[in-house]
Amino acid sequence: MFNYFYKTMNNVQKVFSIRDLENLSGIKAHTIRIWEKRYNLLTPERTSTNIRTYSINSLQKLLNITLLYNKGYKISKIARIPEENIPLIVREIVSKNSTTNHAINALKLAMINFDQPLFNTTYNSMIADKSFREVFKEIFIPLLNELGLLWQTNTISPAHEHFITSLIKQKILTNTEKAQEYQIIKKDKIFVPFLPENEIHEIGLLYLNYEIVLRGYKSIYLGQTVPLDTLKDLMKYFDNVYFLSYFTVAPSKNKIKKYIEEFIHLSKEQTDIHLWVLGYQTKHIEVSNLPEFVKVFSSIDQIVAKL
Repeated sequence: MFNYFYKTMNNVQKVFSIRDLENLSGIKAHTIRIWEKRYNLLTPERTSTNIRTYSINSLQKLLNITLLYNKGYKISKIARIPEENIPLIVREIVSKNSTTNHAINALKLAMINFDQPLFNTTYNSMIADKSFREVFKEIFIPLLNELGLLWQTNTISPAHEHFITSLIKQKILTNTEKAQEYQIIKKDKIFVPFLPENEIHEIGLLYLNYEIVLRGYKSIYLGQTVPLDTLKDLMKYFDNVYFLSYFTVAPSKNKIKKYIEEFIHLSKEQTDIHLWVLGYQTKHIEVSNLPEFVKVFSSIDQIVAKL
C-alpha cells in the first residue's frame, strides 16, 4: 500500500493523453472517442503527428461526466446538459449520496481541481453513513492505491498528490484528536509509532496511530524520518514499549537487514522492548532469523487485530 514516489514539484502536467483520461476516469479510450464523435462531449487538440491531447479542463469535464454516467445518467442525456450545469449536478449528487465508486470519483475530481470544498463535501457525506474506519478502508485506501498507478503513468502531478494526501492526513489527525478526548489510558502497553530515516510516507502510520489511540493505549507518535538512536531514550523511560514502523521506501533492500540488526543491538540491555514493522520493504526481511520481539506484519488489519 502507498507504494508511490515523489517527483520534482516543477513538473505540473497540464496536457493529457487519451490513455491518461482512461486511467483517471475508468472509461475506455475507445468509448471516449465514441463520445467525442457522436456527442461532441470533448474537444481534443492534436499534435503535429495527429495525436489527440487534452487540456486539464477536458479532464475535469470527463470526470464529471463519468460520475453522472456511473450514477445512471444516459450519455445522450448528459450531452444535452449545458456544460456549465454539469458541475452543479455533480455536487448535488455527491452531497446526497456518496457510494464508494462515486465518492472515489468525486475525490479524484477534487484532486484534479485542487478543490478542498468538494473534498470536504464528499467526506462529510460519507462520514454521515460510515465510521471513520470504514471511510479509510473503503474509500481512502483504494484512492491512494489508485494514485500509485496514476503516478507511475505520469497521469497526475506531484502537486495533485501532495494536495489530496494532505487532506486525508487532516482527517486522520482530526479523528485521532477526537479519540484522545474521551479515552481511558491502558497501561499494559505503550506504542511508539515512527518512520525510519528518509521515510516520509506517513498516512499508513497515522492511521495505525488512530487505531491505537481509539483503543485507549498511550501513543508517543514520533512521525517521519526518525534516527534510530532517538529511540534509545524511550527504551529507558518506559516498560513494555512497542515500537511500530512502516517501511515503504526506506530502509532500502540492501540496508534493511542492517537496520533490524542495529535495532536489536540498541535494545539488547532493555527488557520488554518490541518492534512491529510492515510495509513494502519488509518483503526483504528474512523472518525466520528474527528474535521473538521483532514481528513483521503484512497489513494494517493484521496489526489492528493484535492491538
